[in-house]
Amino acid sequence: MQITSLPLAFLASSATQRFVSGLKDDTFSGIHQLGWFDWAMLIPYFTILVILSVYGLHRYETIRTYFKHRKRIVDQPPKRFDVLPPVTIQLPLFNERYVVERLIDETTKMEYPKHLLQIQVLDDSTDDTHPFAEALVERYQSLGFPIVYKHRTNRHGYKAGALQEGLETATGELVAIFDADFIPPPDFLMRTVDHFVDPKVGVVQTRWSYLNRDYNFLTEVEAMLLDGHFILEHGARSRAGLFFNFNGTAGILRKAMIEDAGGWQHDTLTEDSDLSYRAQLKGWKFVYMPGLHCPSELPVEMHGFQVQQSRWAKGLTQVAKKLLVPILKAKLPFRVKLEAFLHLTPNISYPLMIVVSALMLPVMIVRFYMGAFQIVFLDLPLIVASFWSISAFYVIAQRELYPKSWKRSILMLPMLMAVGVGLTLINTRAVLEALFGVQTSFVRTPKFAIEGGHPTRRKSEGKAYRRRSGWLPYIELACGSYFLWIVYFAITTNNYLSIPFLALFVGGYFWAGLSTLYSEHQDRLQWMRQRKLELQTSR
Repeated sequence: MQITSLPLAFLASSATQRFVSGLKDDTFSGIHQLGWFDWAMLIPYFTILVILSVYGLHRYETIRTYFKHRKRIVDQPPKRFDVLPPVTIQLPLFNERYVVERLIDETTKMEYPKHLLQIQVLDDSTDDTHPFAEALVERYQSLGFPIVYKHRTNRHGYKAGALQEGLETATGELVAIFDADFIPPPDFLMRTVDHFVDPKVGVVQTRWSYLNRDYNFLTEVEAMLLDGHFILEHGARSRAGLFFNFNGTAGILRKAMIEDAGGWQHDTLTEDSDLSYRAQLKGWKFVYMPGLHCPSELPVEMHGFQVQQSRWAKGLTQVAKKLLVPILKAKLPFRVKLEAFLHLTPNISYPLMIVVSALMLPVMIVRFYMGAFQIVFLDLPLIVASFWSISAFYVIAQRELYPKSWKRSILMLPMLMAVGVGLTLINTRAVLEALFGVQTSFVRTPKFAIEGGHPTRRKSEGKAYRRRSGWLPYIELACGSYFLWIVYFAITTNNYLSIPFLALFVGGYFWAGLSTLYSEHQDRLQWMRQRKLELQTSR
């Protein structure tokens, strides 16, 4: 993307020459005077917008499917076990010092016969989480809880590797998994295990909820994004008999299903989606329980959220590369194949958005002479298919989940879209790495035991777990400045209708870049204060 060379290229286009020379062509006849360079800008621009609109139309189809099958509630199992099956709970950890105590404490409160329960703490930590968690487990063992501690000295396979190794000594027929920032409800097992009376059921997934939803604007937007996934996407797919994915936590799996599908594999960063599709290709059924929710913690800083989303974007793209061909070749209904394709490939929109961003200014100059007819015949359908679909998707999800307070989500839509813009660069890199086979390590999302609006520990205490953002915020600020320049051009050409749309890009890039730099600056100040205090104490 060579932005600096674009102005010189504009001078070669007939539309740009008219703009520079100030010629007053007839607005409605301008489209007939476009040169080869003008079409070279317009054709890829609108082609990409059409591709993006396909995913927008898919959101409408998801909404339609959700309401069509809305009454198919599966929270209650059709039958009950006469004798409860043994269950293993796996708690995978990696440097989770601030949340591990809460996790283990809440898990030991699980309402299930102790002689049928096994709790595995699978710890890959390289910091003081290791001795701290080991001591916690020993304490609960002395109190009679069926809990074991497993520490690996390497991170082979990352989370997938830890789960697979834990599976080798798991005593349960069923395996429940909870990430470190989750708080499993005490009745989780009693409400989920009976779905496995059906021998074809391989997974029961529950809905996520959020301990710190109201911590700041970012966490509120994150909650809206995840609610859209858990309410509409999971709700539509599960009830319509389409493939959907286990989310890696807050769910319970049949051990025999994991083994039948080939076990946990670590050649993608989203081992949960990978296993889900392999299992469903084998014929296993998945159950979704939206009525049972598990509280969890959302990232409170922009870069932590970006790292999480880029890991998911890369992992899902890796799963698409790995499994789309087997899915399309399988003897499955066309609707199932199409939904799987659209589910596994949406992150391709991020590199496409980079191209659209680079083309936006030259296309705006070219279209300056195309005329008003394009608003109806070109822009309006694309706006309906993309912008409106996003708005409808997330507002409807909030209305379904919070019927009394959902209207606030309308006010949050600009922030939601700005946050989406802020993910463009890092997710583009993630998708390209997946497409070109670039391997990277599993990067954890920092957790700080934050509940509601107050952290139980200062965020700055987690500085050892934070990953530096490097070049990213500076490129984001450069992109924000580029779009600010486009806003200026829109004002000077009286193209006022485009300004609100462009402002989302300006706000999204500046929010992402500035908030990351500010957080890292605060961490440096905190480290310097702590260092100064340590030096004074040592004297």
